[in-house]
Amino acid sequence: MIPILARDLAALGRVTEGASCESVLRGVTEAIARGVPGCAGGTAELWQDERVLLAASHSELIAVIDRERDLREGPSRDALATGRPVVAADIMRDPRWPRYAAAAVRHGIRSALVLPVRADGAVVIVGLYGVRPGVFADHEILTDLLREQVTVALANIWEFDDVLTGAAQLQEAMAGRALIDQAKGIIMQASGCSAEAAFDELRRVSQHHQVKVADLAKLLVTEHQQKNAK
Repeated sequence: MIPILARDLAALGRVTEGASCESVLRGVTEAIARGVPGCAGGTAELWQDERVLLAASHSELIAVIDRERDLREGPSRDALATGRPVVAADIMRDPRWPRYAAAAVRHGIRSALVLPVRADGAVVIVGLYGVRPGVFADHEILTDLLREQVTVALANIWEFDDVLTGAAQLQEAMAGRALIDQAKGIIMQASGCSAEAAFDELRRVSQHHQVKVADLAKLLVTEHQQKNAK
């Protein structure tokens, strides 16, 4: 089953239109629930800049994670605090988190493997849960695979977001440049000055009123269009 999991995780690293951190995290939880023997469900928490984004393969697991956060005890809290994988062979018999154990067992969880993955200043806590004890005894290969593929998938989605942001900023800058050129033309037509003098006037007025040159240009162009439309 590991090759199937590797294939599904690798697919998450191929960024397509509409992809997001949310879709990557959700894809991770669905892939591990589907591709890891003995795993009945998965969770993924992205901790970044003191904010957390949570995804889960099943709604019951969201309730378990929320309860763990309220109690401030459990395998995910330990993994986040220590930066090391946490394995619970049998949650019912594990003495580390008595209050969490009661909540987890009520939702049918008997075993867990929780893995922290560091990615570009953020941490993803990946949780795998089983309904039987001892299902994650041999987890070294699985741990390495999850670390590698989750890191790649998030790096790709963040790079994609940076490209989109850069393109949007460039488009906004070009639109602002066009407005400034139109505003310069209006000033030149009204006063008979040069393009350089028209821009100096725009800049002087913008500084006096403490507004951006592009915003002032947009206002001037809009007023000019409205006046000519009458």
